[in-house]
Amino acid sequence: MSQKIRIKLKSYDHNLVDKSAEKIVKTVKSTGAVISGPIPLPTHKRIFTVLKSPFVNKKAREQFELSSYKRLVDIYSSNAKTIDALMKLELPSGVEVEIKV
Repeated sequence: MSQKIRIKLKSYDHNLVDKSAEKIVKTVKSTGAVISGPIPLPTHKRIFTVLKSPFVNKKAREQFELSSYKRLVDIYSSNAKTIDALMKLELPSGVEVEIKV
């Protein structure tokens, strides 16, 4: 086959992203394919500002932050064994996986 496979991992918890990227790297290396990564992509932070009291204290506000962490893994010279190992891989439920061939 020997085609490039790009895997993007995204989660709100950086520990989950790192552990799942480590699992992917370990399984791909065991099949003998060449791997590049995991490459950390920039963290996207969303900040929400909310009024504490809607009527009385206009200046009293609270801020909340939602960070999403991303990792990128490229797999080169893959074979059928590599793809089968990736399909059977169990990843945590809080990680979004996007695979491009």
